[in-house]
Amino acid sequence: MEGYILEWLNLLGRWIHVITGIAWIGASFYFIWLDNHLQEPEFDHDKQKGVAGELWAVHGGGFYNSQKYQVAPEKLPETLHWFKWEAYSTWLSGMFMLVLMYWYSAELYLIDPAVMALSKPLAIVIGLATIVGGWLGYDALCRSKMGEDETRLSIIIFVLSSLAAFLLCQVFSGRGAFIHYGAMLGTIMVANVAFVIIPGQKDLVLAKSEGRAPDPIHGIRGKQRSVHNTYFTLPVLFVMISNHYAMTYGHRYNWLVLIVISLIGALVRVYFVARHRGTASLVPIVIAGLLLAALAAAMVPRPSSTVSSVANDTKTVSSSELQALQENVHGIVLARCATCHANVPSQKGFVAAPKGIVLETMEDLQRHADAVHQQSVVTRAMPLGNLSGMTEEERGSVAAWYGARANE
Repeated sequence: MEGYILEWLNLLGRWIHVITGIAWIGASFYFIWLDNHLQEPEFDHDKQKGVAGELWAVHGGGFYNSQKYQVAPEKLPETLHWFKWEAYSTWLSGMFMLVLMYWYSAELYLIDPAVMALSKPLAIVIGLATIVGGWLGYDALCRSKMGEDETRLSIIIFVLSSLAAFLLCQVFSGRGAFIHYGAMLGTIMVANVAFVIIPGQKDLVLAKSEGRAPDPIHGIRGKQRSVHNTYFTLPVLFVMISNHYAMTYGHRYNWLVLIVISLIGALVRVYFVARHRGTASLVPIVIAGLLLAALAAAMVPRPSSTVSSVANDTKTVSSSELQALQENVHGIVLARCATCHANVPSQKGFVAAPKGIVLETMEDLQRHADAVHQQSVVTRAMPLGNLSGMTEEERGSVAAWYGARANE
């Protein structure tokens, strides 16, 4: 029953997280686009009202005229729309998923004894400290003298976030490290909204209602944090989907994979933001493309020496020899994989086989041979946290069987 409840909580939490994330990111991208497309007001009376820029658009069969004021209009309208709950809901649902999967089931998804033998409480404390510490350090940097130089600040943020990616991958499982890196950036993004952007907007509204001149510093800080958020967005989105691609978090140099893909995402946003301003250069997108190609080439699978030596022992084999190899691998899979990949999993927290892959019979093994080889030999992402204790020799046996099938 516990596994059934967890499965429903997982489904609902993930569904809400995706919905609210789309709403938040969509609004964020739109306002960055809008801000970079504003033109000087056409009419003098708009300029006299304090309008700094405007934009005309057509959508859904209607015309829209958006105007941005230098600071604030002379009189505030009765209805003023705020954009904050999209961000808050995304973070809350994301943290719910983090706690449900990576903290409650830390022994499955967060802790990998081959990386570092952590107790469950200690792993959770490190994860929480990473998230909170990431925001505190980032905010302190932005408010310091270094925050006045955007180029220097961006370099420092990239270096520190890269260091965080490296350290997380030395402590947690690859999957756990990636998701905590994303949670750290996502927390920075929502904290920018909650502690900088929205309070600044509230002070602007309060100043107008009290008849005092609004402080323009709030607009400056809000713009800075909004731009930072748009550069964080694509790295965070990558992390959200990375758990489906073990070749990334399961790679020997997974920390470098995470850093490079984060940089690629940021460069893509740099290009599009510049394009919105009409000052686009192809340099960022070309660099991003070259980095992606280089990363794909560098990540070509190379089995460990132990696995390779066992696999290379088997070239062309007879049908009877192949049958013997297959029976051996079937025994390994039953012992190491079928606790989760079964019609009725025995592993706590599972009510159905992950991705619907059942590995109980010989026919199941043959049907999913590619997946078994990819996950246990190439990416080494399975078994989860290697809870069932698959050895290097057993991985080598899987590789030998898989190679013999191809050479039959």
